Amino acid sequence: MTVPPASGGGSAPPRPTDLAVTIVDGYVDEPAHFGVPPYVSTYPRYTAGALVDAGVPESSITYHTIDELREDRSKHADVADADLFVYVGGMTVPGKYVGGTPAEPDEVRELGWTADGVTLLGGPVRFGVGEENAGAQEMERDDLDYEFVAKGDVEAAAYDLVDSGLEGFNNRMRDNAEVDRWASKGAFVVEQHPNHPDYLICEMETSRGCAYRCSFCTEPLYGNPAFRAARSVVDEVDALSDRGVKHFRLGRQADILAFGGDGEAPNPDALRELYGGIRAVAPDLKTLHLDNMNPVTITEYPEASREAIRVIAEHNTPGDTAAFGLESADPVVQEQNNLLVTAEECLEAVRVVNEEGGWRPGDEPAGAPGGVPGPNDEYRYGPSTGPDASPRLPKLLPGINLVHGLTGERPETYEHNKRFLQSVYDEGLMLRRINIRQVMAFAGTEMAETGAEIAQEHKDQFQAYKREVRETIDNPMLDRVVPPGTVLPDVHLEYHQDGKTFGRQLGTYALLVAVPGERELGTAIDVAITDHGYRSVTGVPYPLDINAASMNELTAIPGINRSKAGDVVVGRPYDSVDDVDAGVADLSRFAVAGDTAVSIPGRDTPGSGPGPDARSP
Repeated sequence: MTVPPASGGGSAPPRPTDLAVTIVDGYVDEPAHFGVPPYVSTYPRYTAGALVDAGVPESSITYHTIDELREDRSKHADVADADLFVYVGGMTVPGKYVGGTPAEPDEVRELGWTADGVTLLGGPVRFGVGEENAGAQEMERDDLDYEFVAKGDVEAAAYDLVDSGLEGFNNRMRDNAEVDRWASKGAFVVEQHPNHPDYLICEMETSRGCAYRCSFCTEPLYGNPAFRAARSVVDEVDALSDRGVKHFRLGRQADILAFGGDGEAPNPDALRELYGGIRAVAPDLKTLHLDNMNPVTITEYPEASREAIRVIAEHNTPGDTAAFGLESADPVVQEQNNLLVTAEECLEAVRVVNEEGGWRPGDEPAGAPGGVPGPNDEYRYGPSTGPDASPRLPKLLPGINLVHGLTGERPETYEHNKRFLQSVYDEGLMLRRINIRQVMAFAGTEMAETGAEIAQEHKDQFQAYKREVRETIDNPMLDRVVPPGTVLPDVHLEYHQDGKTFGRQLGTYALLVAVPGERELGTAIDVAITDHGYRSVTGVPYPLDINAASMNELTAIPGINRSKAGDVVVGRPYDSVDDVDAGVADLSRFAVAGDTAVSIPGRDTPGSGPGPDARSP
């Protein structure tokens, strides 16, 4: 039992119905859990649900993000005046973020000092903090000046703390029966998120914990996998959908293929129940993505894995990414860090996901058994590339995670990784993203013994290698995945820079998209891709009205220089794009004449049928 400083006066403990509670979300990034905007993690939602289950009225619970408090200092009053202040956050993997900035340790301390009531700290911050949110860090336990620190689940601590009259709690992990209640009861709190409802994606938990013990990973600290029932997840989606949420990611698990099974083998029927149930209760959802998929599951159970991947690709929305934890292609590093797959095994897993999920909405059926049924019980296969591919993102592609600074790393390690990535490209396969990071060393993992010394020693080589991968692999790979003419529906516009507007779709590892001109932020447009960089793309609004397009928009189209764009402008108006003499440019992939509607192949709307036509903005 955790006990606070003694309170004087012998007054009766507060009743839950009288409590005012403020939750501040400092954001989380874990190997199997993400919560930086536009994502919202499970932590604040489940904590809110636990508080309601303990008797606190919904109307007495206030939720803020750390960015809200930075932008409006007056909201600190909600922290100061709360009877109970709960901070949730923590980073156990480093990243770069566009939609929000995770709280730094000093900010977390300041919030604890600001609160006049009881303070509770929880989330992955319990594993430790560094001097900054970055890789190559030594992470140490630091209670950051809070009265209570949840060394178990923060939602369980919040429930027990309220139940005890704010006197204390047991450091325990919640069970699935509690999650069944708290997940749905806490759905209301998303309405207080500043991104609600249009630009918010809920991270969904199907399980947590991991059966394997990679040296650097914090996920095994949650224990062996504990799977929720499909009905529980579906009920949570239903509750969130009732609160206006239309974007979901099944990201809180170590391996989506293992859902509903024994922790290792796939269970395609359980995935049918999960994905089919989600589609039934949220028929108008706009995003259904996932995150982690273990390549060792595919190599150990190839046929069941293929069937499971087909189920996912049948129900998800385009642009989905299955993150593979290869971590290192160096056999020495693999052995010394208990990594699960060899480079060749991971390559085979990449092939399988490309074949079963790498098709694009609108592709012609393949007419062979296996794969996803087409309209006439025909089937589609990937990888879908080349000029005959539909102009949409593939349904499901693998991503590769590489971690540096692990025990045994040597100069040859970088060459092993580059050869692996080159082999993927040379086979004509697709990767949706390549995540290269340096290790963060946490107590409780094997890396705690080595720390971040190797990562720090190799920092110069790491930076040069990372640049080389971006130039030689990422750049041509992105051209293969997102060739010119690819249409990205519903790109949310986020910020202006250098005369352009930047935005992203909602989803797993969404591409950063730049369009010419400064457009209204907070809106969403369809975009046709015109060019690509290393990890981002450029495009024009789709469909572009050739009679109203700016010079910058016209010159963004492949094959049109400023001279040709000037000729196009002089020749306006046009009755059809076929009337435009654009030289070598193929305008039909990008533009229309006037306010003309065009279809977007396989656009997902209620259910999985074609959506409304797009019109020139």
